Amino acid sequence: MNNKQSGFIAYSFAGVAIMLVLLVIVNVIAGLVSLPRMDLTSERLYTLSDGTKDILGDLDTDVEIRFYATRDDRLMPAQLKNYIRHVEDLLNEYAQYANGHLKITKFNPEPDSDAADSAAMDGVTGQMVSIGESIYLGMAISMLDTTVAIPFLDPQRETLLEYDLTRAITQVVVEDKPVVGVMSALPVFGQQPNPMMMQMGQAQQQPPWFIIGQLQQDFEVREVPLASETIDSDLDLLVLIHPKDISQGAQFAVDQYLLGGGKVVAFLDPLAIVDQTPNPNGNNMMGPPPSSSNLDSLLAAWGLEFDTSKVVADRSFAREIAFQRGAQPQMQPCFLFVDEQGINSSDVVTSQTDQLMLPFPGGFTGTPAEGLKQTVLLHSTEQSQLVDAFMARLSGEQVLKDFKPSDKEYALAMRLTGQFKTAFPEGKPGAAAEEEDLDSEDPQPPAPEAIKESAEGATVLLFADADFLFDSFGVSQQNFLGARMVQLLNGNVPLVQASVEQMAGDERLISVRGRATMNRPFTKIRQMQDVARDNYQAKINELEEKKREAEQKINDIQRTRQDANQGQRFVLTPEQQAELEKLKETNKEVAKDLKEMRRNLRKDVDSLQNRLRWANIAAVPALVTLFGLFSAYRKSKKTAAR
Repeated sequence: MNNKQSGFIAYSFAGVAIMLVLLVIVNVIAGLVSLPRMDLTSERLYTLSDGTKDILGDLDTDVEIRFYATRDDRLMPAQLKNYIRHVEDLLNEYAQYANGHLKITKFNPEPDSDAADSAAMDGVTGQMVSIGESIYLGMAISMLDTTVAIPFLDPQRETLLEYDLTRAITQVVVEDKPVVGVMSALPVFGQQPNPMMMQMGQAQQQPPWFIIGQLQQDFEVREVPLASETIDSDLDLLVLIHPKDISQGAQFAVDQYLLGGGKVVAFLDPLAIVDQTPNPNGNNMMGPPPSSSNLDSLLAAWGLEFDTSKVVADRSFAREIAFQRGAQPQMQPCFLFVDEQGINSSDVVTSQTDQLMLPFPGGFTGTPAEGLKQTVLLHSTEQSQLVDAFMARLSGEQVLKDFKPSDKEYALAMRLTGQFKTAFPEGKPGAAAEEEDLDSEDPQPPAPEAIKESAEGATVLLFADADFLFDSFGVSQQNFLGARMVQLLNGNVPLVQASVEQMAGDERLISVRGRATMNRPFTKIRQMQDVARDNYQAKINELEEKKREAEQKINDIQRTRQDANQGQRFVLTPEQQAELEKLKETNKEVAKDLKEMRRNLRKDVDSLQNRLRWANIAAVPALVTLFGLFSAYRKSKKTAAR
């Protein structure tokens, strides 16, 4: 080896060593100093949203944030230590946009310290990690004498951190919360246990639904009885959740509330599985049927129809579902996993939503009445149709087998705006009969005259499903260090919050919250699965048709034999025996082909996923390697030229 080569190798090793040292130094400096951050995510997940900037910019009174975080490395898990740094970076960004009206104070609540006492007074609780030792990671936001606490900052809610913090700021700034009335046939406010079950020691009180708790943080939420025949005019918004068996009198009350300047959000349902009475045998499919809900008189006046005997089936939004523990998952085209194909991304309510779970939704049809404008917020794809609700509940596979796309998009949610006319032009239902029953000796004051039409700009939001508000379809709840942690599964809860905020609250929060549910579904894999299922289903239909033909022949032979031998013992003839053997062979072929199709489907999907996974893993290193080789090649050519 000559001196030139030895020198080149020495310089190479020295260069690599210097690079490693520089890398270590840069990482150490980055860990000690807050450097400007670059957000390269397409949805700008780590950049303050315009809504947050606007809210901070409007502050005209000082707001204080007290951030409590345990700094003891011995107690604080590494994951939470990294999260503390992320929270501090976010707080620094908040301060930059608050025009000096945001004061941030950091506390390290050690045992028996003033900081620990302050945390307890603020509602920030310690999470026990071992006997006698707790950690703190929470904050309190206050303005004057109003304080809102975030007892524990869950790292699993990292994408919701900005929303949680901005919402807390708005809560302390707003003096009077908007009033939201909720009218429902479901126990959304919780339910007291059955007295009989209490005596047996088997009763548990049902807590309010998660969405109600979320709304109560931003609004004054009142329970409105479903039988109400008047609606308080001081409500900023009326929310109807599955108004099962709502009376004409109650619909008249909603009508008059709307025409008098109120706003309405209604969640209707043709098949409310949440309202189904559990079957003692464990098979709810064979138990009492779920209920339905409608606003028939109001919808008719608005030019819309909602058939409660039909649900929407959509092959594009279908997934495999196991309705019972341990049961084999099966495709259910009426249990919709709605993605961007069915979401109106240009509307403020749904612009930040990318995935929803709608169990057995209905579809709105018809043309809005004169003076009303319709904006569809959610819709099915053209690979959909309306199917019988009873059949959809019993067998998703049968629905797929008989599926015939309507080439029509059904409205799953919509907004109606404009000038509404009353659904009760004759006045309050039953009012004439009530007047006849009045005792002439006890005169009553005349009822106020019914409102006939609203002012321009009245608004109603309509949803064709109510089940999706239920906890199990929108959130996952678990216990972490003694505290209840909640993680969003999809955009169900944020969509309801966005709807209420847009109608009664601060619309700027919509852009802050919505980014939390952004994800990137494998659309190519889904398309491939749909194609494979189409082929798979066609084969099933063909084989099942052969099976039915064979069974029909057996039945015909048996019927003929029984007619000719009344009262005698029935014995299979050779022909019947042959048909029976043929049927068994057909069944074996069906099972074999189904197994083969499932194997091929899994193989194709796994192959595509593996290719994508390896492409993601190898792409960047490969590009860096190629760039390095190209640079070395160019440098060697320049050296050789000299």
